[in-house]
Amino acid sequence: MATTTIQVPKETRDHLAELAKERGLSLGQLVDQLAAQQPTAAQVAERVAATRKVLRERMGCTLTDEEFDQGPDVLANVYALAAEKVHAQRGKAA
Repeated sequence: MATTTIQVPKETRDHLAELAKERGLSLGQLVDQLAAQQPTAAQVAERVAATRKVLRERMGCTLTDEEFDQGPDVLANVYALAAEKVHAQRGKAA
């Protein structure tokens, strides 16, 4: 696998290095892991389309894409809840 160099501030590098050390990973492995956890806009769009398709086919949902778009951002709410849970767990571990 080809590798590359990413330039970041020294503080960021040091922070990432500490995280990697705590997790028993190399810095490259940590960056790979972090990148894999963040979907691209295209991947999010694919997931949204797939979810809407399932809702329509299996659940009998008749909402249009425009109606879905006007509704609450459920995915953002799920991510926010997950982030709160992670922060709470980190707070207990400290």
